[in-house]
Amino acid sequence: MKKLSKEFLELCRSVTAKRAKTVIDHILKHGQITTEELKVTYGYDHPPRAVRDVREHGIPLETFRVTGSNGRQIGAYRFGDIRKQRFSKLAGRTGLSKKIREALMDKYGCKCFIYLEEMDARELQIDHRVPYEVGGDEKTEELDPEDFMLLSGSANRAKSWSCEHCENWAGKKDKKVCLSCYWAYPDNYAHIAMRQIRRIDLVWQGDEIATYDKLKAQSTKLQKGIPAFVKQIIEAELSGKKTP
Repeated sequence: MKKLSKEFLELCRSVTAKRAKTVIDHILKHGQITTEELKVTYGYDHPPRAVRDVREHGIPLETFRVTGSNGRQIGAYRFGDIRKQRFSKLAGRTGLSKKIREALMDKYGCKCFIYLEEMDARELQIDHRVPYEVGGDEKTEELDPEDFMLLSGSANRAKSWSCEHCENWAGKKDKKVCLSCYWAYPDNYAHIAMRQIRRIDLVWQGDEIATYDKLKAQSTKLQKGIPAFVKQIIEAELSGKKTP
């Protein structure tokens, strides 16, 4: 591995988020990390999310191919050219990250913006509404908390996967496209990753689980999947018809 500057090493060591730190520490020790190692050694089922965490801390990674244990080609990552990297204003600044997180919680409560459920503050992460890879940061001295959102771990992974497979991510990177997407504003959107889809994410927790169990039992009795049965209930409610 090429010699790293003191400033770059300091940036690497400033990262404390577990997933990103795991990737960084492994590369510092071994020069690279593979998707296989991320899955098998560290238990990360979605390696691109872990890699994105590192990049969002302002640390460039480049992707290349290596041969995995099964003889097939797999992805691998190593530090890229730091001179070509765009740096997020959150990079290495845990104080600023904490400030934005607290501002969002003060205004919206400890709630995942996707699932709209109250959660323990420790379970919530902050994420750019518009992926940093598309929109970067605003060219102002202070970051606006409204450019960020609170997400649960599962919602963050779902958003990452959807965004990374969107044509806008890989193509022209039009910020306006992202701003009209479900993953930026789930309460007011025109598309999901440039596809004409509408969705509702429902979570049952605590005492509500009994209701879910009844729903599941009834859908099984009717030989319907739960999503199809929920749609049927909603359609019946809107039309004034009685559900089975």
